[in-house]
Amino acid sequence: MKIGFIGLPKSGKTTLFNALTGSAAAVSATRAGRAEPNVAAIKVGDERIERLSAIYKPKRIVYPVIDIVDFAGADPASGAGVGPVGPAALSSDVVSLVRQVDAVALVLRGFPSDLLGAAAPLADLRRIEEELLIADLIVAEKRLEKIELGFKKGLRSPSLVAEEQVLRRVAAHLDGGHSLRELDLGDRELSLLRGFQFLTLKQALVILNSHESLFGKNGPLLEKLGAEYPAVEFAGEFEMELSRLDDASRGDFMADMGLPESAHDRLTALAYEALGYISFFTVGEDEVRAWNVRRDATALEAAAAIHSDLARGFIAAECFACEDLLAAGSERAVKENGRFRLAGKDYAVRDGDILSIRFNV
Repeated sequence: MKIGFIGLPKSGKTTLFNALTGSAAAVSATRAGRAEPNVAAIKVGDERIERLSAIYKPKRIVYPVIDIVDFAGADPASGAGVGPVGPAALSSDVVSLVRQVDAVALVLRGFPSDLLGAAAPLADLRRIEEELLIADLIVAEKRLEKIELGFKKGLRSPSLVAEEQVLRRVAAHLDGGHSLRELDLGDRELSLLRGFQFLTLKQALVILNSHESLFGKNGPLLEKLGAEYPAVEFAGEFEMELSRLDDASRGDFMADMGLPESAHDRLTALAYEALGYISFFTVGEDEVRAWNVRRDATALEAAAAIHSDLARGFIAAECFACEDLLAAGSERAVKENGRFRLAGKDYAVRDGDILSIRFNV
């Protein structure tokens, strides 16, 4: 899972990135003209891994990870850094990179700034949304122009006609100011659009980046944001300071702020819930590992997440639930209790499933 952080200049994206990942990326990178994003992986904690490891005593324990990508904001001093309604969130050079992530986190400034004045998170959200809409509309219209040119040259096929039809729906919807997440698209249409990596078709969540003095006092605002996107509030500067403390000191400061969980834990939990991910496990004396896949992924897709050869030569998946194993204490007891099964490639994997793939290549 790869989540891209985007936001208007000075929204605190890189500060949040550092707090979540323990990195030390320069927060003034936008002004320095950075084009490449900051990238780091964060571990997804899961107490079931520890409990499974107590049974198997493996040589290695592997947690699933979420890749966080902090994209450079547009430089307001350049022409590319000015959007149709104010400072741009993304430069044109970065847009193509954003298309490669699985989901986007829209970071909104929730603190006053000497340079930018009072915070206006809802207005900033509309600016970002408009930029994403325009970027997608440009892609759709350019592709339609190429298709129409091909039609004039006699290059007409059923697949091109189908692509043109869905792109016209897409363009009209975007031109009306609506994201593609709001457009009712069938499986066939989604398949035709997959290669375009439309920004407004990606899953999205909102992060309100507040000052620590304002943290926890934005209930009505979070309610408005939450009506449109899964939303969470962080105090970025405070969280970055927390990430640099030892465990004991961190716990004391979190208690003072009324934080039961770190920003890291809150983001991973929100990402799994909002973006529709679950965890399944592979177990043994060599390794206990958790894998993340989208909810309702098939056993074949889970096999592919482990290794492409397992999917290519898939025969069946030996499957049982983590809860059944923890309750029974051993795989043998799970089988004796009738909780062990063989699953075919179309089996919908459930959160907490333990899989062993039978395959032949």
